Amino acid sequence: MMAATEGNTVLVEKDKPKSPDKKKTKYDVIIIGAGPAGYTAGIYCSRARHDTLILSGILPGGQLVNTTDVENYPGFSEGIMGPDLMIVMRKQTERMGATIIDDEVVNVDFRHMPFKVLTASEEYEGKAIIIATGANPRKLGLDGEKTFAGKGVSYCATCDGAFFRNQELIVAGGGDSAIEEATFLTKFASTVHIVHRRDKLRASKIMQERAFANPKIKFHWNNEIVDISGNQKVQSVILKDTKTSEKTTLNVGGVFVAIGHEPNSKVFQNQIELDKNGYIVLKNRTETSVKGVFAAGDVHDHTYRQAVTAAGFGCMAAIDVDKYLTENS
Repeated sequence: MMAATEGNTVLVEKDKPKSPDKKKTKYDVIIIGAGPAGYTAGIYCSRARHDTLILSGILPGGQLVNTTDVENYPGFSEGIMGPDLMIVMRKQTERMGATIIDDEVVNVDFRHMPFKVLTASEEYEGKAIIIATGANPRKLGLDGEKTFAGKGVSYCATCDGAFFRNQELIVAGGGDSAIEEATFLTKFASTVHIVHRRDKLRASKIMQERAFANPKIKFHWNNEIVDISGNQKVQSVILKDTKTSEKTTLNVGGVFVAIGHEPNSKVFQNQIELDKNGYIVLKNRTETSVKGVFAAGDVHDHTYRQAVTAAGFGCMAAIDVDKYLTENS
């Protein structure tokens, strides 16, 4: 029997660890994305006894990992930190039997069955796919956005507005989303400043009329935010006039950026139908333009964009997948 010596230890061939079995690559369901939609879909698919793989991407947990206090997710009377909520969801999903791999999808092939999903390190096959890759808010591109993320800079008034009672706030943007955010924030703020790069809004007329009639809303036309500063949290912003370059300082307690979202759907171009803004188009409940490929959460939902609605869509997609697999087995 052959043996090898390593220091004072003798390694006998029969004692060497066996090489691992070939990596499993074929599943009933592959879920792309691991936020509230992906985890919820994983829970339901696994409970339905489907062999389920979740490919989490480079940021497991989605947007909630960058969120501090979450007070509006049911079941947590004292609120919960965004990252903690995602950890709890992940543990529950794994307990139900889903396999979770922290790898990023770089390509897909939905033209033939089984569907193929390629990551940086492996190729997987699935009988059904659920896309739950979410969306990211567009940023202003300022250093202060990173510095004060969760400390006064927000991208969701519905999520964070209640934390800013009786404070002066600023909203960047001029479309429907910005006006909706500003109007909602007047429930809590003493004053809401809307900063827009142009001299007129892009929002619908009815939204504009409501904003103009609201005594708590003030407009700063032809201006943009060029700096955000404060001590531990947001305390002020610097505005720059887009025509004169004149700068002014505005003391505010929070900055709400509402200049749109970008769905994480580039990898699915030319595979399924997307709308002009890149959101996935649903054809039959949660099913996409390709039979057997489903979507859940912010990657198709440009209206609600809440953790609880994303989870709801994840549940719906999983139920639709179960029906699909049952009918096509």
